[in-house]
Amino acid sequence: MSRTYLRAAGLTAVGLLSAGLPQEGAARALFDSAAIPQERFAVLAQPIGRAQWKLLVLEQIKPQPRCWRARQDGLVEPSLNRFNFSGICKRYLDSNGYSLRSGGQDLGTRFRFRLKPSGASLRLEALDPQQRAPILVGQARIPRRDLNGFVRLQLEPGWALERRTYQKRQLNHLYFAHQEPVNRLLALASRRGQRSGFSRLGTPMPPIAPPPLPSEGATPRRTTHRRTTRLASNAPIRLQVIPYRR
Repeated sequence: MSRTYLRAAGLTAVGLLSAGLPQEGAARALFDSAAIPQERFAVLAQPIGRAQWKLLVLEQIKPQPRCWRARQDGLVEPSLNRFNFSGICKRYLDSNGYSLRSGGQDLGTRFRFRLKPSGASLRLEALDPQQRAPILVGQARIPRRDLNGFVRLQLEPGWALERRTYQKRQLNHLYFAHQEPVNRLLALASRRGQRSGFSRLGTPMPPIAPPPLPSEGATPRRTTHRRTTRLASNAPIRLQVIPYRR
């Protein structure tokens, strides 16, 4: 059943594109979204190698066993690797499983996600290659780096996970969704970036006050200049003569 309507959705998208509708407009006309219970999902950052991060989302379909658990050090352990999680847990690992949605518009073809370390924090950003300022979607503190421990990200206010739907049928694709139009989010991100740039310059120094002007009745002080005169002497200059010997 799912393959049937997914194939139909693909054919419909091709038809919209061939009709001259832009790709984002075609996705917006084709797909909708539905609210989902946020507590069933965990947005995680997986450490890769020495400095890289990978974004993934886990879904708890059945109550038990748990698909992830919090560790005492603040990291998260993906416990679904310990059992056959088919029908219990679901993973969304890349752009095939999640994308950006803003103001009711599907922006998966325009924006990509990146995880960017910032000091002791990790930022989830949506980046448009044609825009300088990325949109902050979520962030978290990094307790420590452990290849077996994931960092759980908290979405920023206004952001939530939603499920992509096609003709009211739920698909295996999630949205990082915001109700505001993307142009407004980009404008806010640009203003935050400018404030951050000014803060890196430090606190401005107060201006130096000019020296006080003399009062009208004050007598100006006379400034004397010493002149240094070089005296030239007409006396002959004695030179030492070294005798020549053969």
